[in-house]
Amino acid sequence: MATRMEAQALVSQLLLDHIREDPYPSVTQMNILEETIPLQMVDEYLDILAEKVTADRFPSIPMLRRLQRVAESLPVYQR
Repeated sequence: MATRMEAQALVSQLLLDHIREDPYPSVTQMNILEETIPLQMVDEYLDILAEKVTADRFPSIPMLRRLQRVAESLPVYQR
């Protein structure tokens, strides 16, 4: 039987895959993902959002804000 963390990781990976493949991903799917995404998957999600913004000649303001919000959610590491 899967643990809650394993189940959340599975759901997050499924949503990441859908968001990656869809040229204009569902806002609902992105919201659900952002509510449950494990920290180790945030970098991958950020990359996907950045690719979406880069691929669109005129990216939407909501997508730009989402990218910024996700980037700001990452922990700040000090060296």
